[in-house]
Parts: sequence; structure tokens; C-alpha cells
Amino acid sequence: MAELIVALDVQTRAEAIEKVEAIGDGVGFYKVGMELFTAEGPDVVRALKDLGKKVFLDLKFHDIPRTVERAVRSGGKLGADLITIHSTGAKEMIRMARLAADEFGSDGPRILAVTVLTSLDQSDLADVGVAGRTPAEQVQAMARFAIDNGAHGVVCSPREVGSLSRALPFGTLFVTPGVRPAGAETGDQKRVATPADAVRDGATHLVVGRPILAAGDPPEAARRILAEMASV
Repeated sequence: MAELIVALDVQTRAEAIEKVEAIGDGVGFYKVGMELFTAEGPDVVRALKDLGKKVFLDLKFHDIPRTVERAVRSGGKLGADLITIHSTGAKEMIRMARLAADEFGSDGPRILAVTVLTSLDQSDLADVGVAGRTPAEQVQAMARFAIDNGAHGVVCSPREVGSLSRALPFGTLFVTPGVRPAGAETGDQKRVATPADAVRDGATHLVVGRPILAAGDPPEAARRILAEMASV
């Protein structure tokens, strides 16, 4: 069954822990991204692990292979369960990230390759020199490249997860941000779908932030999303 990951897109450790405790036992997986990690550092990951939660460390590593290898190793020591890297980092970077993750055995982090950010559309790709491909085509190309070179899974929009789940090997992880319950605001996400749609198309993990954190009743908002996921 697909897992729900709540994105802790907040600015302080105290606020993050307050949100986690308010949501309660219904959610066991949380994303720590650049905003929170830059403000609070590794201690926020340790605090979440102390609460018995899984952690998606979404820092999108993209550097020389040796640096990324060491960063993944550091994330593994913190107890991160999922770690993101950019698929555009090339073969050696992806392979070194996987080797570092494998040092921790079956309980180590899983490496996720970021393909095309869900905030980007075709005009954005053209702006950065990717001409002649739609976002879906670029996602397909980069996802295949990443999996072939050792990534455990990919981060992709729910609009592309269906085609990817059919094209990539069984056991590949598909982590989908840009998930919004029906009727919710899309914010800065351009390629979105509902939780049911994403699970139906093969997503293994759904990342949801504002629809839960900004809700009047975050635990109830999380329960509704989990129920929608379970209904598929």
C-alpha cells in the first residue's frame, strides 16, 4: 500500500515537532526539505527519528560524485529513510550515492532521483535549454537513466507516474509531490493530481504539505487523504 509523507515545510524545529505531535500516530513519514534543514540542521532529523517517524530527506544533492557520496553517508547515519539526488548529476554521481546507501544494508536509505520539478512546465524547460521535449518526455528519459545507474526510485509528478510505473522495473519507488485533494488550491505546483489518482497510477509514496499543515484540523485532513488512498 502507498505511504503518505507529510511535508514539513516550516521554518523551525519547534514548529515541525508541534505539527507532528498534532497529527499524531496516523502519519509515520515526514519530509524534511531545504527550508527546515537549512534553519535547524541535522537535529530536526534526529528529533523525528526519536519520535519513531520515518524521514524523507529532500535536499536534492547535486555535486561532484565524492561529495554526494559523503552527503548520502551522513544522511544514512542520521537515519534518513529516503534521500533525493538530481538525476542530472550524471552516472558516476548516481552510482556513488547508491554505493553509500548500500553501506547501511537493508535498513539504509533509498536513493530517489529528481527528474523534472513539479513546479516546471514546458516553457520552463525551454528556458534552461531542454528543447524539443515535453516535461513528460524529459521525466521518462531522466527516470530511465537514473534507475539504470542505481537509483532506487524517482520523484515525479502524479501526471507522469502512470507511464513510469509501466516502463520501469518492478520494485521501483515512485514518490509523487504535487498531490492535492479534490478542490484544494494547487499553489506553485503545475502538474497535480488527487491522492486516489496518484495511487491508482502506481505511486508508492505521496507527498502532501499545505493541504494538511494549513488545514483547520490537520489530523482530520490527513485521515481523509489516507482514506482516499486506501479506497483505491
